[in-house]
Amino acid sequence: MNDYIKVLRVEFEAHSDSKIAAEQKAYLRDQFLFYGIKTPIRRSIQKPFLAKEYLPVKENLDGLIRLLWNRPQREYHYFAQELAQKYVKQFEKRDIQLFEFMVTTNSWWDTVDFIAPKLISEYFKKFPEQRDPYIEKWLASNNIWLQRSCLIFQLLSKDNMDTELLARVINSLLGSKEFFINKAIGWALRDYSRTNPAWVSDFATKTPLEPLSKREALRLLQ
Repeated sequence: MNDYIKVLRVEFEAHSDSKIAAEQKAYLRDQFLFYGIKTPIRRSIQKPFLAKEYLPVKENLDGLIRLLWNRPQREYHYFAQELAQKYVKQFEKRDIQLFEFMVTTNSWWDTVDFIAPKLISEYFKKFPEQRDPYIEKWLASNNIWLQRSCLIFQLLSKDNMDTELLARVINSLLGSKEFFINKAIGWALRDYSRTNPAWVSDFATKTPLEPLSKREALRLLQ
């Protein structure tokens, strides 16, 4: 694993750009360091590392993700979550602990908004019995990033949306003053309005949403 990360580090450092790094750092409110690698270039660098024949064995994934996630540069976190996505078909029941770690460590919208709909969503499809217990745990956690994950893991579900769950999650978070919660409520509803505008319109009308949430929810319906 150390060799895998070492070679990746060499590639990232070779493509670093201090000017872009400063801009990226400022964009995320100076919370993370960056190499200054724009997404298309980073994905080009990553491509060989994500090739099927070079992927680490699944049993090493948890440890590898945690090593990458604890590195200061944000590019490692982006790479780690895209690496995890390569193992969707091999997800194991215990992997939910890894996803919790990813959501609650070095947390911000740019990673949570990948982890929830692309990793956690797939995990719950494979282990549906885990969904409700973890949703209830996360809603009660007072961690806004776990709560945001509850709101957005069903993004792009379309006709497979569990509207009862969506409504329950939203109702449990009503009254929150957290921007990232209220924005996510609106986002989840707006996304589903593409599939079922009548349901979203009715829900938004009958539910005392925060102005931000309601505005976002109805944006495509006005």
